[in-house]
Amino acid sequence: MKKFLPLLGMAMTMVAIFSSVRDLAAQPGHYTTQPSRIVRLDPAFDRIVPKDAVLEKVADGFAWVEGPVWNRAEGYLLFSDIPNNAVMKWNAKGGASLFLKPSGYTGAAPFAGVEPGSNGLTFDREGRLVLCEHGDRRISRLEKNGVRTTLADRYQGKRLNSPNDAIFKSNGDMYFTDPPFGLPQSFDDPQRELDFCGVYRLSKDGKLTLLTKELGAPNGIAFSPDEKKLYLSDYKRAAWLVYEVKDDGTIANGRTFFEAAEFKKNRPGSPDGMKVDVYGNIFGGGPGGIYVFSPEGKHLGTFDFGVPTGNCNWGEDGSTLFITSNTAIYRIRLNTKGAGF
Repeated sequence: MKKFLPLLGMAMTMVAIFSSVRDLAAQPGHYTTQPSRIVRLDPAFDRIVPKDAVLEKVADGFAWVEGPVWNRAEGYLLFSDIPNNAVMKWNAKGGASLFLKPSGYTGAAPFAGVEPGSNGLTFDREGRLVLCEHGDRRISRLEKNGVRTTLADRYQGKRLNSPNDAIFKSNGDMYFTDPPFGLPQSFDDPQRELDFCGVYRLSKDGKLTLLTKELGAPNGIAFSPDEKKLYLSDYKRAAWLVYEVKDDGTIANGRTFFEAAEFKKNRPGSPDGMKVDVYGNIFGGGPGGIYVFSPEGKHLGTFDFGVPTGNCNWGEDGSTLFITSNTAIYRIRLNTKGAGF
């Protein structure tokens, strides 16, 4: 999740804090915008993306958007506007409106940092919204009566950093990432209690298990369609990784799926949120756009926005990909469907 720096003056004073992970060129407001475009690199991409496909901007004007998720029962998109501590709602008929505020920080004192709100959003098997909350440093569930239940906020008695993204396995277990980007001073925040950035599994019986702490800044997370592989992005290292999922739900034999160092040289951002289609293709937010990879790790093409692009998700009938790119929401109709639709 990229840091949103609303004012250049603020950004310049905070360079020392954030430079270890991301440079100013990757921050919203520090680039020259360009028209979105579809970059086709492989014939397999044409089977996924129709020749007449269009990247349609459906909403704009937010601070920094992330965590898109589609409510299938009621037909609307939810997404996080992290700096504004809000979850927004969008549908084709009514456009964008406020859904939930505060979304990630409920404290009485002003938040000292720039990312107080929720980040990743998902739904559990009962259709309840689950939020990765930066400011409150927890995973919460929004109950039907509007009350929020804390699902995870500590590991071995120590507070989590700032949960970033989460996904449910079909058996009801939740997997999530926990970098420190929501803390006011990120990696160097004095309130940080864990000296690592973990990837966790919260089993349906409430047991929290650390799966790995070897990533510098774990961010996006997704399963292959058969749930035998777990994909992770490491924002700090600038790479997408893949792990085997063992029968007991833990992960093993991690390896590099795709390096993004070359993408980062002249483009803002780093590997971020990701989703998978029914054929196992990976759609990953990264430097300047959404990168599409085959299950074997071949780069097939890119939805190029030229700005930091955090995440994407499936919606409508499952063939529409919604994209959160910097301050705007896009959608594109594809010849594939999201895994699980």
